[in-house]
Amino acid sequence: MFRSRSKEGQTASPQVSAAETKQTRDPEAPKGRPTPKRSEARGPRRSMASTPMNRKDAVKRQREARRADMAKQREALASGDERYLPARDKGPVRRLARDFVDSRFSVAEFFLPMAVVILVLSMLPSLQLKNISLVLWLVVILLIIVDSIGVAVRLKKRLRERYPDEPKRGAVAYALMRTLQMRRMRLPKPQVARGEKP
Repeated sequence: MFRSRSKEGQTASPQVSAAETKQTRDPEAPKGRPTPKRSEARGPRRSMASTPMNRKDAVKRQREARRADMAKQREALASGDERYLPARDKGPVRRLARDFVDSRFSVAEFFLPMAVVILVLSMLPSLQLKNISLVLWLVVILLIIVDSIGVAVRLKKRLRERYPDEPKRGAVAYALMRTLQMRRMRLPKPQVARGEKP
């Protein structure tokens, strides 16, 4: 009885030792791999150090990243670089709408200077000048409406010709809002000269 158990124990022990001998490590690389270079070992540690350790650091880094994005966006608005433009200004349809507006004169872009003149006239004591200012208000508003309708019709036609498959939703309203701004105040800055065909 005891002999059979001892024989089983003896037969099991060589199998374990054989398995251990197969898994022995190379004496030159006791870790099972070559020792990494210092630059390779520092890489993961640096990335761990760069991750924020507390909420305050995370907020600070988000603020810095936001500032960098806003700076890129401002440069893109000045230069017309499509990569960093805001979502409302991106795409070939919006670019054509901008160029279409910037390549021509529109009545609406002179609205602010005309409004100042009309307000000054309406503040003068003369009743005749006040009546003239009211008539001028009506004339300016009618001219802006007629001009805006013309811009919308021509722009829709140009967009259908140039980009039949692109989504054009909101492009006409975008262009009409651009006409209300004076040329030098427009963002993104105009990329075409007046009279140039977009």
